[in-house]
Amino acid sequence: GPPAGPKAQPQPPGPGAFDLGAQSGRWAAFQERHRLSCEEAARLLLDTYEYRGLVKHTGGCHCGAVRFEVWAAADLHVFNCNCSICTKKQNRHFIVPASRFKLLKGADNLTTYTFNTHRAQHTFCKTCGVQSFYTPRSNPDGYGIAPHCLDDGTVQTIVTEDINGKEWEKAVKEHKTIRDMSKP
Repeated sequence: GPPAGPKAQPQPPGPGAFDLGAQSGRWAAFQERHRLSCEEAARLLLDTYEYRGLVKHTGGCHCGAVRFEVWAAADLHVFNCNCSICTKKQNRHFIVPASRFKLLKGADNLTTYTFNTHRAQHTFCKTCGVQSFYTPRSNPDGYGIAPHCLDDGTVQTIVTEDINGKEWEKAVKEHKTIRDMSKP
């Protein structure tokens, strides 16, 4: 037979790789059975874990041109801000990470208003004028969702917290959790 060479030593996992131990066989079979890449299988696992305890809400504007889905708790923590624009349009909203929001239709029917720092993206329907979601200045990596634009049946309770947006910098700096609400 062939000459006996040095025995191959198991290589440590490379960057981004991980040792699945006794689950290696199950992982490989799962990927093959569902025709998933390693990244797709990992995303499925992460999504399942991160979405645990959340429900899928659907909603949109008044005329129906804009529709979305959002994964959030059935018990919503809603902000009632008294800044100049939130007061004028009665913008009460809860904040979610961008990864938990999906625009189903109406991207071409949205228009955006900005002012002051231009960080907040106040999106609204061109047809009916309703803002069902927007990108808040406090959380530019997430979305502020109007709970009153959600379809009936998925919200259990709403707790409202007043935010002193008239002193925006101070209010956001002192708030313990608002900036983390858009983190997955």
